Amino acid sequence: MLTEPQVGAVVEAPDFSGWSCPLPLRDYPRVVMGHGGGGAMSAELVENVFVPAFGNRILAGLGDSAVLTLGGARLAFSTDSYVVRPLFFPGGSIGDLAVNGTVNDLAMSGARAAYLSCGFILEEGVETAVLGRVAQAVGRAAKAAGVQIATGDTKVVEAGHGDGIYLNTAGIGIVPDGVDIRPQRAEPGDVVIVSGNIGLHGVAIMSVREGLEFGVEIESDCAPLGGLVEAMLAVTPDLHVLRDPTRGGLAAALNEIAAAAGVGVVVQERRVPIPDQVANACAILGLDPMYVANEGKLVAFVPRDAAEEVLAAMRAHPMGAGAAVIGECVADHPGMVVARTPLGGTRVVDLPLGEQLPRIC
Repeated sequence: MLTEPQVGAVVEAPDFSGWSCPLPLRDYPRVVMGHGGGGAMSAELVENVFVPAFGNRILAGLGDSAVLTLGGARLAFSTDSYVVRPLFFPGGSIGDLAVNGTVNDLAMSGARAAYLSCGFILEEGVETAVLGRVAQAVGRAAKAAGVQIATGDTKVVEAGHGDGIYLNTAGIGIVPDGVDIRPQRAEPGDVVIVSGNIGLHGVAIMSVREGLEFGVEIESDCAPLGGLVEAMLAVTPDLHVLRDPTRGGLAAALNEIAAAAGVGVVVQERRVPIPDQVANACAILGLDPMYVANEGKLVAFVPRDAAEEVLAAMRAHPMGAGAAVIGECVADHPGMVVARTPLGGTRVVDLPLGEQLPRIC
């Protein structure tokens, strides 16, 4: 038995076979903000522009990082760019995001990050004191995550052609033997676990960007997850899927996994850990916390026979103290995520089209 209430073995879901949903408009002659939101429009941009141009067997997995074999070693390799506005926010900065985001992408393949590159794109006129604060944040975050900044680059663009500071980081790490973590491995019977409260990062960014007051300061959850993943792998190397639900939030992550593996996902809505301040802020603003970005959480698909031990290991780690079982993987409605509401109803949790809040990472 799991220490959480059992996810229902039989889910009486409605028949979705006759349902149809309008497809997003695909005829965009120019890039729009929604293309960077991590939702359906982002997926279309990747599938229709980048995959045909770059397509290869390694890229085809479209994971948070690529797993490569080089010189007999299995390496995870990832890159990401950061354009968050504002540069500093409660709980972190663009420097913290640049390190932790790439470290976490590597961790989602089971890898322990070892080395990062860091590229700075600076707008002419940015204060050197501000640049110094960001650089110091990068250094502190790297030390906390146990990685080294091994190489870097600096470019300057004319005033009015940037937004202060943009960062790009790429990273490599070693994947342990016997570990095969990728979205295609989700299978019916898997237990879905989230590592803690969702929605904190997106709401923290929104509060400072828009000058909103919610009665209490909400801090980003930006943090490295490599140590948490190591604790989970110490229980079993057979973790099926890990994903950090950043852009598009938990909803986008679950939909991407369901589509990649051709399985259905059922979420028990009342078990999703949403802190009161996030729920209240989203209620005021008309947002769904399931779609709000996170920067220090992961969602895991774990074989049922290992779920209890993995959950205990997560809760014993500072980054997983609030871990909770939120649902299960099913054979029904493949490629679709549904949520069971506290009243016993069922709703579709669809892939977001664009982004509720742009420039959050």
